[in-house]
Amino acid sequence: MLKSTHPPEAIVAGWAPGSARSMSRCVRSSYRLGLMAAGRPCLLWVSGRAAPGVHALGTLTGPVHADDGGPVVPVRLVRLPDPVPRAELLDDPRSHDAEVLRIPAGSNPSWLTPAQFAAVLDRADPDRLGRWLP
Repeated sequence: MLKSTHPPEAIVAGWAPGSARSMSRCVRSSYRLGLMAAGRPCLLWVSGRAAPGVHALGTLTGPVHADDGGPVVPVRLVRLPDPVPRAELLDDPRSHDAEVLRIPAGSNPSWLTPAQFAAVLDRADPDRLGRWLP
């Protein structure tokens, strides 16, 4: 899970709901970077007061590498037509204890258990987005 304080349209100009974009996202150095590999699923969590939750789903497209500002990871993400609200994930017994919900200012990247990820997918209409998901 990659986190941002900015909504998708502020991350990539013209990023319309339902469309895919490739980009690099900054991450913090930690043991978690060693767990990231091309082809692994990822999602974009937008924090803050205005519509916090999952705003995009996709995959890692390459390994973490160093950039001038620190480590980055390349991703291809599909912006969800309707974000998965934080409140819905808090209400779901499979995801209510997700790290991003318990520790909002925690590490980037964050992670989800398989059950927590399934709770997101159940709400994100993966059938419409399947061509971009692993």
